[in-house]
Amino acid sequence: MVDAKGNIQRIDGELHQVTPVQDDNGNVVAHHVKPLQLELSVKDMVQIIVGATILAIPMAFTEEVWDLGSALPWISVVLLALVSLLFSGMFIYLNSYQHHMQLYRGEFFKRLISTYLFALIVVGLLLMIVDKAPWASDFPLALKRTIIGTLPASMSATVTDALT
Repeated sequence: MVDAKGNIQRIDGELHQVTPVQDDNGNVVAHHVKPLQLELSVKDMVQIIVGATILAIPMAFTEEVWDLGSALPWISVVLLALVSLLFSGMFIYLNSYQHHMQLYRGEFFKRLISTYLFALIVVGLLLMIVDKAPWASDFPLALKRTIIGTLPASMSATVTDALT
């Protein structure tokens, strides 16, 4: 697969962009090798979970999130989820997929959805542990609280995933 900026090659099982560096005469004197974060790996998933936990912990333990879950209408909660997906999607796109979207569109969406779902699960588990997500007795309230807490958790997951 040839890219406008170089050649995409698999090195040690991971994708890298290899760009030739030329001297003034046009001779290749070296290669610039840049790792590409285009495929979702187990390492990425662990980073997403840890990253989601960074902001999920303070969010799950705040009374404001619990109260917002009770007070906000569903349209606001859905809009928060969409904003979360939009912000994470923009960051993931600009950080990793901007020049490779045609070939890796499926991987982009897999990373975006995985990031949001892992953040959602982390927040839901933490809320359940502190007894603020009554999944059995009040599922809608538990879901609202979880979605509200997922906005910052998904953003911290997205940034943490990009740090490698």
